[in-house]
Amino acid sequence: MSVLVVGLSHKSAPVSVLERASVSGDTLGKLLHDVAHLPDIAETFVISTCNRVEVYAEVDRFHSGVAGVCELLSRHSGIPAQELTTSLYVHYEDRAVQHLLAVSSGLESVVVGEDQIIGQVRAALKQADDLGTLGRSLRDLGRLALRAGKRARAETGIDRLGLSMVSVGIERSVGSGDLSGRNVLVVGAGAMSGLAVATAARAGAATVTVANRTRARAERLAAGVGGTVADLTELPAALAAADLVISCTGAAGLVITQADVRRSLEGRDPARPLVFLDLAMPRDVAPDAADLPGVRVLGMDELRATGGGVGADEVAAVRAIVEEEFAAYGTAVRAARVTPTVVALRAKAATVVDAELNRLAGRLSEEGVSGRALEEMAQTVRRVVDKLLHAPTVRVKELASSPDGEEYAAALRVLFDLDPRTVDAVTHAEVEAPLTQLEGNQ
Repeated sequence: MSVLVVGLSHKSAPVSVLERASVSGDTLGKLLHDVAHLPDIAETFVISTCNRVEVYAEVDRFHSGVAGVCELLSRHSGIPAQELTTSLYVHYEDRAVQHLLAVSSGLESVVVGEDQIIGQVRAALKQADDLGTLGRSLRDLGRLALRAGKRARAETGIDRLGLSMVSVGIERSVGSGDLSGRNVLVVGAGAMSGLAVATAARAGAATVTVANRTRARAERLAAGVGGTVADLTELPAALAAADLVISCTGAAGLVITQADVRRSLEGRDPARPLVFLDLAMPRDVAPDAADLPGVRVLGMDELRATGGGVGADEVAAVRAIVEEEFAAYGTAVRAARVTPTVVALRAKAATVVDAELNRLAGRLSEEGVSGRALEEMAQTVRRVVDKLLHAPTVRVKELASSPDGEEYAAALRVLFDLDPRTVDAVTHAEVEAPLTQLEGNQ
């Protein structure tokens, strides 16, 4: 089995395609279920954000795996396969692993080094685990990716400014990170909205108002910064009071139409601009709202070229961490492949020892040898066998980390005449660690 990733991102697809391809909620759950049930796929998880949709899978066959995932992405997004495939990229085996490490470390983000992606990767893994589509292989890979992302932020300056899509968007919207004297309206109450509320408050916004379909969630966000709550049914009035509107809902269609914006401009000072920062995917704000006088709409297209002010030295340092973690992953994978062989060898030795000791015990008992003496002999025989097996099993584990490590495991199986079915049984019997351990280690 090998790791495969099929996806599209801000680097490969226009926003118009990304917003149609974005999956969330029940649709994302159905996509996970369908991918997991493809004939050549053992496990899967999906990273779906405003900037990327990527399907990670453990596959038995490359071509059928790619074809199956592409067909499902087309079906669930509603984008014809011919149109979708021009925006897709495929990574396999080592390149797939390296790509995930780079994503988690912030190297593949619109704003290089932004600190939201590691939480999005963690959420993707947890959702797959909750739905039963995550297995041992991708779970381990997920732990590796989160560790790489955590190291990138702890050991380098890639996020030294705490940059995010929100902070960069604000800077692009108003010309600086200072919101003093400006009224900010945040539409939505999800994770991105929470970041928007906190960032606006830190930037000195005169007022922060939160509008959301579920009022209770809006109240919780607003309360954290001493803000107020607006009703979405009276959106034009809330827009009229705002200088900057940050919209990041998970709605399937437009939340703010041109008609809403036009009504909000009635009686408004023409010299007072109204800026929309649309961070939603699919977009929340009607693009033609920008045709109205005094209105500016910034979306994902405008943020694509932003590098986040991260220097080449920081990027190089993160790439070094990615390479280091990737090398450790390769060593661990090769070492893990020999473990079933070692376990099977020790199990065979234990079976042979037990059979011989039982035969010896039966004969010596007839000659009056005591139980205590039989026990001492049994312990001695087991110690001798353990010592004889210790050196070859330790050595084969060490050699397994080399590129040709599998050859040593194969030699061990031949030398000790191990049944391949026994080795396979050990492999499938390994206990999987729960993903909650991954959560606790971050």
